[in-house]
Parts: sequence; structure tokens; C-alpha cells
Amino acid sequence: MSRQTSAKRSDFRVDGERLWQSLMDMAQIGATAIGGCNRQALTDDDRRGRDLFRTWCVDEGCEVRVDDMGNMFANRRGLDPSRAAILIGSHLDTQPTGGKFDGVYGVLSGLEILRTLNALDVVTQSPLEVVVWTNEEGARFAPAMNGSGVWAGVIDKAEAYAQRSADGHTFHQELQRIGYLGDHLAGPFPVHAAFEVHIEQGPILEATGKQIGVVTGVQGMRWYDLVVEGTPSHAGTTPMSMRHDPVQTVARILTEMSDHIEQVDNDARVTFGVLRSEPASRNTVPQRVCTSVDLRHPKLHTLDEMEARLRALLATECDRRGTVGGLECIWDSPAIEFDRECVESVRAAAKQLNYPAMDIISGAGHDAVYVSRVAPTSMIFVPCADGLSHNEAESAAADDLEAGCNVLLHAVLAIDEVDKTRPGS
Repeated sequence: MSRQTSAKRSDFRVDGERLWQSLMDMAQIGATAIGGCNRQALTDDDRRGRDLFRTWCVDEGCEVRVDDMGNMFANRRGLDPSRAAILIGSHLDTQPTGGKFDGVYGVLSGLEILRTLNALDVVTQSPLEVVVWTNEEGARFAPAMNGSGVWAGVIDKAEAYAQRSADGHTFHQELQRIGYLGDHLAGPFPVHAAFEVHIEQGPILEATGKQIGVVTGVQGMRWYDLVVEGTPSHAGTTPMSMRHDPVQTVARILTEMSDHIEQVDNDARVTFGVLRSEPASRNTVPQRVCTSVDLRHPKLHTLDEMEARLRALLATECDRRGTVGGLECIWDSPAIEFDRECVESVRAAAKQLNYPAMDIISGAGHDAVYVSRVAPTSMIFVPCADGLSHNEAESAAADDLEAGCNVLLHAVLAIDEVDKTRPGS
């Protein structure tokens, strides 16, 4: 950096009170009666949140552009026009009963860094771009993270445009309606490095007394639809030993699989989130039982073993009960290892600032997963109360949010010192 204040770079800090106030101001848009936020993608409240973000960025001298997926990029120019941008951001949309911090903290931390650097009269070598990714949550339009997914070339734009909400509107229609169908083509461009700071959405940092999570990667995730077919029969006249009951089959699979996962290691996860029987009658042995299955692990071979175990249990229990089963994988998100240099910049920043920190794997998906396909990327976590997220009671301490933003600031400044245009850098 060739232009800066007389203050030492190591002394730079964000304004925690200003960051907090920005979060509270944004939380008024889509505020719920019990203190959460309902600012689902491409609703009028999403538009109002975007408008406010744009106003704040323009006030800081940024040029804001919008691509044809509605992704917003607020650009602060750097000293070297040949440099690729350093990307900072997350999302503004929420779950229907979401909180004040999920996603929005990452966006407004980026804004706070712009404000801090402006106040210090510091210009980075690389341009900085604060990004708002569209529809990270997937609450109104599925799948999730389609703004960053299309940008990274992982999700087909035509399919994203055709996604339809429960009230019958397509993604493209609503993007156009709220005025955020931009002129720029959604697609990757040169990125020097990308950072996303986020509340953990889990209990690990709080339980271990750490203020900063240095996110080294994101665990692999697979979603399945499991269906077991049996023979419908009368609940009162069919002896238990003569039933072909899909409920009994699925009950054994759920129990056995849950017990198995507990024995794998502390990183293994299984969730049976949706369970239904057909016909839904009190006095009929069901004909069909369907359940969703969510498997997660940071190592590919372990995830493969978990799937193999699930398939083996399905075959064994169907044979035992005289039922017929099927398992279809409907989504497979491979495990991600973030860029070592970006991760180290986060780790070094936390150490420099004397914040208690630990390496951590993200258990949830984030836009950084898709961004990492095309750019050097890392993430920063801060604690949230009781690990609670996707909930109106979601809460985070102002000191922790400030700490995460300070780590982000110094990680960005450290990466900015690395000239990736030079051979061997």
C-alpha cells in the first residue's frame, strides 16, 4: 500500500459499534414480531435490503454493479489496475424464521472494512469488492446458493431462472420484478482472493471458548430420498409376524444407521429430516414410507463408507421384512479444502490480534463452497449463542462480531501484500 495514514497497519481496527448499528438497521427490514428476520430471496424486503446496502456503498465512493442473477458487487478501486479484486461477502436473504446475523454479517463486515479503510485513507493495491450473493438460503427458490452457483459455472442459469416459488412465481420473474435483473453476465472473473466471515451456526466455538474459527474447508454433503414399499393391510387383523410393514423396515434403518454414525468419528453426521407414510391412516399398515437422508463428512472415502453402510442396511432390512426399498442420491456436494494461503492469512491475523482461535471444518454449506471452485477462498467463523441459527432467536455477541471483522480486515490486508501477478508468488 503506497498511501495510508501514519498509523501502523498492525494497529488498524474496525469500528465495532458502527458494524453493530449497521446490522441492527438491516435487521429492521423484514423484522419479525419476536426479533428475527424474514427477508426471503427476491421479495420486496429483499429489495429493500439490497437498496439500503447499495446506498451505503455508494456513500463510501463505491461503484455498484449487478449481474443477471442479481448478485451485487460494490467495487472500491485499488492502486494497481492490473490486479484482480479481493472479494468479500455473503448474502442478505434469510430463512422465513431467520435471524439477524446469518449471511448479513458477512456482507456488512465487508462494508465495515470499506468504511474503515476510507476513514484511515488507506488504498489497497488490489481493488476490493463486497458481494451480495442471491438466494443463498434456498428458502423460497430451491436449490440453495444458486446465485454463487451460476456465477461459478456449477448451476445452469436457465434452470435457476425456471425455479418456481410456492406462490407460483419464477426466479426470473421475481428478479425482474424487484429491479435486480442486472446487465452484467453472471460468471467468474479474475479474483485475487475471496473471504467470507460468518457466524458458526453450531456450538463448537462457544463450547471451547474460542472467539475465531479458522475455517479450513467444508464437509461433503449428500442428500437422498429413501423409499420403502410394503403391503397395506388391516391394523387389527394382520399379525405382526405376517406383516410386510415398511415402517418397521425404516425404523430399523434409522436406528441402526444412527448408532453406526456415532461409531464412525466426531465429524460424521446423519439426519432424517422428512418422514411420511402412505396412506396416512391410523388403522392401516402403510404401503409406502419415504424419508429424506442427509449424510455429511469432511473426507470423501468416509462419506462413501457411510453411504455403503446405508445401502447395506436397506437391503438387509428389506429382506428381513419382505419389503422393497430404493435409495436415490438427489444432491452431492463434495468436501472442500480452502486455499492454504488464504487460510493461513486468517490464522495469522487471529494470532496477531490475540484472539483465541481454532481450526474448524464448516458443517453447513456456504457461497464460499462455489466461489472456491474458481478462486482462492477461505472463511472465518465467530460464535453464536448455543450454536443456534435458522431461528429467530439467533444471537451473537458484539465483541465476537467485531473480532471476526478485525480478523477479516487483517487477512485482506495480508493477502493484498501478495502480488499474484509475479511468477512464483
